[in-house]
Amino acid sequence: MLRRVSHEAAVDISGIGIGCTGPVDPSTGIIGQVSFLPGWEGANVVEGLSQEFGVPTALENDADATALAEASWGWGRGKTQFICVTVGTGIGGGVMLDGRLYRGVDGSHPEIGHHVLDPSGPRCFCGAYGCWESLASGPAMVNWLRANTPSRSARAANMTAAEICRLAERGDYLARQAVIREAYYLGLGLANLITLFTPDAIALGGGLMESAHLFLDDARRVIARNCGLVPFGKTQIGVASLGPDTGLIGAARVWYHRFG
Repeated sequence: MLRRVSHEAAVDISGIGIGCTGPVDPSTGIIGQVSFLPGWEGANVVEGLSQEFGVPTALENDADATALAEASWGWGRGKTQFICVTVGTGIGGGVMLDGRLYRGVDGSHPEIGHHVLDPSGPRCFCGAYGCWESLASGPAMVNWLRANTPSRSARAANMTAAEICRLAERGDYLARQAVIREAYYLGLGLANLITLFTPDAIALGGGLMESAHLFLDDARRVIARNCGLVPFGKTQIGVASLGPDTGLIGAARVWYHRFG
């Protein structure tokens, strides 16, 4: 695919950037245990692509790649302290501090979707109970609706988060309750990020944020109730602005961030 695109665009490939889901090691290019990519654990995509194309290659977690894209050309442009959160099948995020991508020990990516909001909540695949992802992702909305639908109807069995949002807009009571719950836990997680980092801005991306208008006002009220010691009102919160190509833009920015 890379060779075909390069040929069609009549340009040479000078470098390759990759945004990959799950835990990855940006320094070595090795993919960690990623449930969405069975069989890829331990693979070194950077080494393979670098050898195949003879160009420098860089790898980052896809949430970090999204943050790099939004910080460069989207909602976070011009912001010094910036966080990009993706809310969809899971919750991930990238943190930009002083204009640089934040890394933890050994260059690790902070898993902000797995900080615990309610230890009595549902168990997540990560092993924790009540982490942000288990309470506020798209599947979390679906699981809650199924558990609270009388007699577990066939409708609930085949429901998606997008369909729940559409039902809520049409006034369906249970779907509205799912949306209210989502807004609460979304706001609570964002309140924790604001208390910890006091960023200039937070961009919200991912599939669930296509219905952001259903959540943001209530989420902001939750933030106001839980950020009493920091100037939360100065943190701008909005929807990520680069659209469906954010991942591709972010992958390109990964290379530039590392080698540009």
